Amino acid sequence: MAKQIILLLGGARSGKSHYAQQLAGELGSKVLFVATGEGLDEEMQARIAEHKKDRPKNWRTLEIPTGIGKEIEKQIGDAEVIVIDCITLLISNLLHGEPDYPEAEKRVKAEINKLIDAMDRLDASFVIVSNEVGMGLVPENKLGRIYRDLLGKANQLLSGHATEVYLMVACLPVQVKGQ
Repeated sequence: MAKQIILLLGGARSGKSHYAQQLAGELGSKVLFVATGEGLDEEMQARIAEHKKDRPKNWRTLEIPTGIGKEIEKQIGDAEVIVIDCITLLISNLLHGEPDYPEAEKRVKAEINKLIDAMDRLDASFVIVSNEVGMGLVPENKLGRIYRDLLGKANQLLSGHATEVYLMVACLPVQVKGQ
């Protein structure tokens, strides 16, 4: 099967992670799961634990909050498929309260471009999970608006590079790019 780059977008609890795991299993048996979430509080620790339980036991997991492109290249091993879950938290990790838009935008673009470079160099398929946060209300604070805008830019860069893009709606994939 030819190398694929699949981007899954959707809202919270839309079925993105579940579908990403399903696709990864169909694309290959040797999977590297890249988790960007950080267990900074009890609720997030519980979410991470729940996600871990849902993953196949034979998948390798790389937990890294930023610098994922470089780290994937170092630790790919024999992986045929790389699942990145998720860009949403990656962008949040890059911001960490940074209210300066130009600086935050530079960091986000650099991170996503390094990931795209890694995807180009590696002989593996990618399944990337990200939230679509631009369809709701305008955030009431500056950091929220910066986050929404930068996640949207990251999603645009990734969708431009993806072979397929799906919008997840109530656990149903709606294909918006690709065959």
